[in-house]
Amino acid sequence: MPCILIIDDRVDIRLSLSMLLTDNHYKVVEADNPQVAQMLLKTHNISLILLDMNYALDTTSGEEGLNFLRWMKTSSIHHPTIAMTAWSNVDLAVHAMQLGAVDFIEKPWKNKRLLKIVEQQLAFGDLQRQNQKLKQQLAGIPTQEYQWRSSCMTKLMRQIETVAKTDAGIFLTGDNGTGKSALAKFIHQLSPRKEGPFVSVNIGGISDSLFESELFGHKKGAFTDAKSNRIGRFELAEGGTLFLDEVANIPLPQQAKLLRVLESGEFELLGSSQTLRTNCRIIAATNGNLDKLIDNETFREDLYYRLNTVEFQVPGLAKRQDDIVPLAEHFISRSAAKYHCAHKILSDEAKQLLKDYHWPGNLRELSHLIERSVLLSETDIIDVDDLHLRIKRKPQEMPLMTLEQAELKLLKMAMTQTNNNAPKAAQLLGLTKSSMYRRLEKHDLPQN
Repeated sequence: MPCILIIDDRVDIRLSLSMLLTDNHYKVVEADNPQVAQMLLKTHNISLILLDMNYALDTTSGEEGLNFLRWMKTSSIHHPTIAMTAWSNVDLAVHAMQLGAVDFIEKPWKNKRLLKIVEQQLAFGDLQRQNQKLKQQLAGIPTQEYQWRSSCMTKLMRQIETVAKTDAGIFLTGDNGTGKSALAKFIHQLSPRKEGPFVSVNIGGISDSLFESELFGHKKGAFTDAKSNRIGRFELAEGGTLFLDEVANIPLPQQAKLLRVLESGEFELLGSSQTLRTNCRIIAATNGNLDKLIDNETFREDLYYRLNTVEFQVPGLAKRQDDIVPLAEHFISRSAAKYHCAHKILSDEAKQLLKDYHWPGNLRELSHLIERSVLLSETDIIDVDDLHLRIKRKPQEMPLMTLEQAELKLLKMAMTQTNNNAPKAAQLLGLTKSSMYRRLEKHDLPQN
């Protein structure tokens, strides 16, 4: 139920408004002056404000109401506010709306008009919140949630932050799960195009038959299944950033089509002869070995040079040793908030295990591992057993030794296992009895 704050120094006005609004299924909170209202805004979830403009100072200037609007603006409080006054004053109404009021009502008011304005402003406020939520979902995380500690990542982030502020094309390379998609979103948020859309596409996963339709769009009837018009990714990203992921997997015939639009900025919708122009920044990414693909002639060298105005190699998690434990703790906090459970800490043994692991799945593997551990651990401490992580241990290597030393070691081992029975030890080592006795004598070992 929407909650409306009435700010007016007259009891009869507040009572009349309260009765009207509650009869129409609104919740009401009252304040007899702007100072009380400021405190109520901190303790109540207010949806809309009805603000009288005149109080004890005088009855006509509206200065107290204007001061309240100024306070809201400087405090970054965003509640739709409808100004009210018994004195019709065009200048005051204009001044109030310049300071953030969404509408202006004269007293005495007409109930139907007041209710209509309240309904409209509440609906508009809901629409604004939905649009903001959708914008955040499309744009991803607006800033880096985690501050990198490892030297390789702090250096990389400094370089990225410098280039992000330009309009240069960026090519991100590195293994799967290293965070290339998150970096692409971060670059977009730092760029001059941050107010535009961020459009991501796994370009290597598009089939040959749908490649042009996905990237450039099509007109209705362009092919058998084209039941309606379709907007392509280049057009969706107009004025913003287009993130082309897994570009190394693009089939060779499609690479020429992509190269053409990157070089000329021009493309046509399938089924249309009209040439369109694109205005978007390109960020590309791959985990493939492009040098090898170019040598094998499965990836066009001219496309590679067109994509990588600036290339950044994103290191694997195993190379970010200083980040492994802090990043795991960051993922713990995020998972605890996501699932509304108690915050948990890593034991010293669990921390060491995370450091020792080789992380073939990189950040993605660590994130999933921690999320699972937060859900399944039965105490507030995540221990080794909660991680369910197996370390591949290297087989122990036999230290190098001379042949004489090796022979002596084998003789001692054989004699120990046979309780110093030389004939049995000889049989164990595949030697004759006489050969065994000669070796025992040579090394001055006891004989039975």
